[in-house]
Amino acid sequence: MRISIIGLGLIGGSMAIDLRRRKFATHITGVDTSKLNAQAALNLGLVDELASLDQAIENADLIILAIPANVTMQLLPQILDKVDHQIVTDVGSVKGLVCEKIKSHSKRLNYVAAHPMAGTEHSGPWAALSGLFDGKAVILCDCEASSKQAVDLVKSMYGVLNMHIVHMGSTDHDTHAAYVSHISHISSFALALTVLDKEQSEKNIFNLASGGFDSTVRLAKSSADMWSPIFEQNAENILPVLDTYIQQLQVFKKAIANKDNAQMVEMINKANRIKKILSA
Repeated sequence: MRISIIGLGLIGGSMAIDLRRRKFATHITGVDTSKLNAQAALNLGLVDELASLDQAIENADLIILAIPANVTMQLLPQILDKVDHQIVTDVGSVKGLVCEKIKSHSKRLNYVAAHPMAGTEHSGPWAALSGLFDGKAVILCDCEASSKQAVDLVKSMYGVLNMHIVHMGSTDHDTHAAYVSHISHISSFALALTVLDKEQSEKNIFNLASGGFDSTVRLAKSSADMWSPIFEQNAENILPVLDTYIQQLQVFKKAIANKDNAQMVEMINKANRIKKILSA
């Protein structure tokens, strides 16, 4: 299987590692607008060669877009214009606008909308690692609009990456992603900004920050180039989630201000239910 990966960062690079090691890919062509990232991916052995976008399309059986959401919106229709037999998939965190944009494209059957629910706060080809996707979920969206051949190939690829497959409509995906993924990043960014604003001593932050703080703000290390387009494209779903989140903060604030221990205990116990869900 000849694969071309457009975008050689954490996700694209990690896919390249395991798709090669697990014998799914026989040849991997890489494309990245950053010359530094592209050369690093080649030097690290993530890809066999670097090529132009047109060359990458021509040389591939499967094309994977691992680029920011706004760039996917621009590039996907252009790639579909040029494909013949090639299957195209992406890994983006927002699906509704993308699927809507190409729903009438003559090569829509060649495209499979996918979102592997895996990642770290790090970015770039240097962050790529084996096993990133093992045991995680991948959401395949609007599969009825894709050809059976395309869906089967993408399912096979994610099977090699040891991911379990969940089917969902693209609009439903964006709603659920706002709750379980996008709001987590927003709250982490906001917490980091709060601490940086209130605690002027970097030494105190370093010395006093415990494991709990570090895990809570871990996502605040994520790339702005990746996440700002996601927030923009999924604003319709994120804003109601933010409203609910802010309401919960206000309830906590009121309980703390009133020293209402019973209210705080009730809220914490209710929140503890998430542990049962996540450990199921």
